Amino acid sequence: MEAKHGRRAGERELREREERHDALDIKPLPAPVRDRYTQDWTRVQETFVDRPDDAVHQADRLVTTLMSERGYPTKGYEQQLKDLSVEHGRTLEHYRAAHEVNDRSSRHQATTEELRGAMVHYRALFGELLHNGDRPREGQA
Repeated sequence: MEAKHGRRAGERELREREERHDALDIKPLPAPVRDRYTQDWTRVQETFVDRPDDAVHQADRLVTTLMSERGYPTKGYEQQLKDLSVEHGRTLEHYRAAHEVNDRSSRHQATTEELRGAMVHYRALFGELLHNGDRPREGQA
């Protein structure tokens, strides 16, 4: 019986997420805007060599800015996860992992290897958001 109620609750939550997502004004980005974000991402990656902590913080801000420009609300991390889960479920774990390292980095508790991993994770969501949910072509963000 508990499994049945758990399943119903999960299905209800999914419906609520989908309804909220459908009410959002999610819009694709024009090519010039995508190009600007691609250049911004390149600059963030270049920062990593000398200042990995700063690069991860910049990557987090850039992903949040991109989410906002696409039409996603950006108040509250948990709500961001729920909103992204509808269209970007396959990269959500990347975002969670990157966000966790970013938080630890703020307290100077992340290793350089963890910071590198966070950049890879941010890049996965960044690329998907940048290309309107489509997989980017090889060599693009």
